[in-house]
Amino acid sequence: MVGAQWGDDTGMEERVERQGTSRRGLLRMGAGLAGIGLLPGCAGAAGTGPWRGVNLVATPEAPLGSDACGRSLRNLRALGANAVALIPFLWQPAPGDPAIVPGDAVGPADLRAGIRQARGLGLRVMVKPHVWVPQTWAGAIGFTDPADQAEWLRRYRAILLDLAELAAAEGAEALAIGTELRGVSADPAWGGIIDAVRDRYGGIVTYVAHWDGELARLSFRDRLDVAAISLYPPLGDGTDLEAAIAALAGDLSRQGPLWVGELGLRSAVGAQERPWESAEERDAHPDGGLQARVLDLWLAALTRHGMDDVLVWRWFSDPDAGGPQDTDFTIQGKPAEAVLRRHFQN
Repeated sequence: MVGAQWGDDTGMEERVERQGTSRRGLLRMGAGLAGIGLLPGCAGAAGTGPWRGVNLVATPEAPLGSDACGRSLRNLRALGANAVALIPFLWQPAPGDPAIVPGDAVGPADLRAGIRQARGLGLRVMVKPHVWVPQTWAGAIGFTDPADQAEWLRRYRAILLDLAELAAAEGAEALAIGTELRGVSADPAWGGIIDAVRDRYGGIVTYVAHWDGELARLSFRDRLDVAAISLYPPLGDGTDLEAAIAALAGDLSRQGPLWVGELGLRSAVGAQERPWESAEERDAHPDGGLQARVLDLWLAALTRHGMDDVLVWRWFSDPDAGGPQDTDFTIQGKPAEAVLRRHFQN
């Protein structure tokens, strides 16, 4: 899962300096105008108002930009969604190994095609990179050697700046500079990373913090246009889901302006106890009703507290994904689709 297509920072600073401030100004202006539909090809983009949509994960049988992906996005649009997060995966071999590289599943050409396709269907787009670490997750990334952390941040910065330039050029309305990187998000280097991103990208800049306390530890929250959170807190044994979710939503509403960058759980028996748990971690019988009920309660509670910007986890580019016997996070072909339709079309 390697590739030189992203993050080659050889001569990057020199290239940017030669291009000058006029290049940076054009990128900012281009992204801003695209976001309000004033650039050619952008008239179909969704307008103002809350972001209501999903995180879309590309599958090999339905790459971004393909006819199959187009059908999947049209199905999503029919539910009333107006936004989608497109996810380029990055990869590193272990949590303490700084050798982060781009994954090979969604390259620049695929991402460009996906942004154009989604925006052409009237969906706002967030470019939202995730780091894939074998046998664990992005929140496990951390370093005992400061030199290793500095090297990781240097590599990550180079990849992110390439993504920022691509997002600006294609008119993506938002860019997440990271997702659940709780082991490195306190590093002061993020201030410089955000400055460099803003030199290349003029849209909404956010970061998706882990639900369990990362938001309070962010070293750079005040540098973002809006902070976001991934929302998978445990909900107990399920005997009083409504009360548990109402209390959590109330707590979130007291943490300032906030987007929900991820919200979901599996369509599986017992999924409310550990909503972050994947199908690979635990076998379980399907329970689409539980998934639908939890999402319904969350969306209603968040709306009551004025938190209307929500991207559900997840939706696949394959229009045939999911279904009643599937026990993963996708909501496709499950009762949760009707829940989204009811909330998103209000």
